[in-house]
Amino acid sequence: MRIEDIDGTRVLFIDDDGPLITSNEEASDLIASAWSAHVGLLVVPVDRLDPRFFQPESLFAGDVLQKAATYELTIAILGDISGFVAASPPLRDFVAESNQGAHVWFIDDEPAVEKKLATGHSPIA
Repeated sequence: MRIEDIDGTRVLFIDDDGPLITSNEEASDLIASAWSAHVGLLVVPVDRLDPRFFQPESLFAGDVLQKAATYELTIAILGDISGFVAASPPLRDFVAESNQGAHVWFIDDEPAVEKKLATGHSPIA
């Protein structure tokens, strides 16, 4: 994990390498780490998330994202999710709507994180 300050926002980047986040408890641990580090944005690589995260019917993403919102933390999912989006119209709609808000962003790469923050999109914190 690394923390960077980007356009006035403290950002915690989770490492690309590491175990899958497969449970609410593991996600809660990440959120707690971000909260205790006083960051506004938690960036999680797609490859670190259990594929259930991208299946709306599993409710896994909803549980994780609700906990993050409770702690006033924005989560950015970093990487290519086109395969997941193509397979799920509800996920496609959720991604499009989420990217307009401040709670969860689906972003292709790190430069896009910087661009989003530089263009006035602020995390909720």
